Amino acid sequence: MGTCHHPNWIAFARYPSNNNDFPRVISYVNIRLKSLCFLLRKDIFDHRDISIISFTNNDTCHYILNIYSDSSHSALKYLKDTEVNLNQVLIMMGDFNIRDSLWDPSFPFHSSISDNLIMIADLFDLALSSPTNPGPTRFSDTAGESNSVIDLMFLRCGSTELDHHTILPESHLSSDYVPLLIDIPICDEVIQLSKLVITPGSKQEKEFIKDVISNFNLLHTSNIDNVECLNQIVNQLGSIIEQMWSKNAKRSKISKHSKQWWSNLCSLALNNYRESRN
Repeated sequence: MGTCHHPNWIAFARYPSNNNDFPRVISYVNIRLKSLCFLLRKDIFDHRDISIISFTNNDTCHYILNIYSDSSHSALKYLKDTEVNLNQVLIMMGDFNIRDSLWDPSFPFHSSISDNLIMIADLFDLALSSPTNPGPTRFSDTAGESNSVIDLMFLRCGSTELDHHTILPESHLSSDYVPLLIDIPICDEVIQLSKLVITPGSKQEKEFIKDVISNFNLLHTSNIDNVECLNQIVNQLGSIIEQMWSKNAKRSKISKHSKQWWSNLCSLALNNYRESRN
C-alpha cells in the first residue's frame, strides 16, 4: 500500500536505501504551517520505523517523534542504543504494539519492553500522557480477541499546555486504529517587514567603510594592558560598526523576492537575456 498525497498536506517520509528499507511511518503537515519550516531530520534518527520532524517557533527548534514499533520492537531497540542529546522534544507518539497494565486497565500484566519505552521517553524529558477519555486505541475484528490500548502519546514533562490528549473512537472509519488528538500551542512571532541593507559595490558601501576606518583611527589603543581595557575597546569597535551601518544603510522591504546575493551585475545579465532571449 502506498502513501496518500493531497495538495494541502506535506508528506514527510524517509527515502528507502533498498527494497527492504521502505518506511513504515509517515508524518503529514498542513501547508498552512509551512512558515514554521518543518524538516524531516534523518540526520538525527535514520530508521524506517521512526519519523522525527523539527519546526521552528520564536527562534526555538522543536521536535515531534512518530514511531511504529513492530513485533520485535526494532525501533525501540534502535532508540535505546543510539546516543543523542536531543532537547525540546514536544511529543513522542505512535503504535508501540505493547499491551501493559500501565495504560490498559483491562490488561492485567506488565511487560519489560514497557520499561524500555518509559526509559526512552525519560531521556527526551517526556512522560506518558493520559487521555481525557480513556478507551481502546485498536479495535479488533478477530473473534475472541479483545480491543486494546497500544497507541500511546508521551508529552513534555512539566508542560501546562501539553498535558493530555483525546482519543477519537468515532473517527477510525474503516481502520482498526483510532486517531489521537492533541493541540500544540504556537507562540505569536514578530515578523520583520523591512531591514537595513547596503548593496555590495555601492556608494553607500564605500562611505560605510570610510566612516568605519576614520572612527577606528580615533580610538586610543596604546594602553591596552589588561582584559578590562581590551573589552572596552572591543565594545567601542562594535558600537562604531553599528552606528556607521545605521548611518549609511537604507531600509528595504522584505518580500519573497528578496535575494541577498542579487547584485547590479545580476540585474544587467537578466536585462540582457530578456532583450536577446539568448
